[in-house]
Amino acid sequence: MYENMVDVLIYLYENYLDGETQPPSDQGELEEELTQAGFTNAEIQKALQWLDELAAGVDIPQYHPHTGGSIRIYTEVECAQLDLETRGLLLFLEQRGILDPVSRELVIDRVLAIDHSGVSVDELKWVVLLVLMNRPGREAAFTQMEDLVYNDEPGLLQ
Repeated sequence: MYENMVDVLIYLYENYLDGETQPPSDQGELEEELTQAGFTNAEIQKALQWLDELAAGVDIPQYHPHTGGSIRIYTEVECAQLDLETRGLLLFLEQRGILDPVSRELVIDRVLAIDHSGVSVDELKWVVLLVLMNRPGREAAFTQMEDLVYNDEPGLLQ
C-alpha cells in the first residue's frame, strides 16, 4: 500500500503524464486502475482534485518580473509544511531560473494542498515538476527539473 496522495501523483506522472501513454478516457477506469495499483480511494480522490486545482491555477496572483533583490518570506503555516531544507531547494530553483515567482507561488500553493504535515525534498521535487509541466513557456525549466528528479544530480551546480 502506498503512503499518501503524492504517491498517486508520481504514479500518474510516470504512467501517463509524461506524454507517452494516454490515461483511460473514463475517470472510473482510471480510479479502478489506481485502486488495483494499491492506492486508497481517498488518496485517489485527493490526487485527482489536486491535479484539477493545479490545472485551474487556483487563484495564484500574477507577478511582474523584477530585477532581483527581493526575498520570499514564508508564513508560519508555510514553514510548518516546508522545512528549512525544502525552502532552501525552492530558493535554489528560483536562483537558477527553474522557478519564476509565479511558478514558485503555485508550487507553494500545491504543497499547502497536500494533506500530510511536512513535505519532503523528494515530494517537493515532484510538485515542482508537475507545476512546471503545466506552465506554458517553461519547457527548458521542466527538462532541468525532470533531470533533478530522476537523476538526483543537479547538473545546474556545475
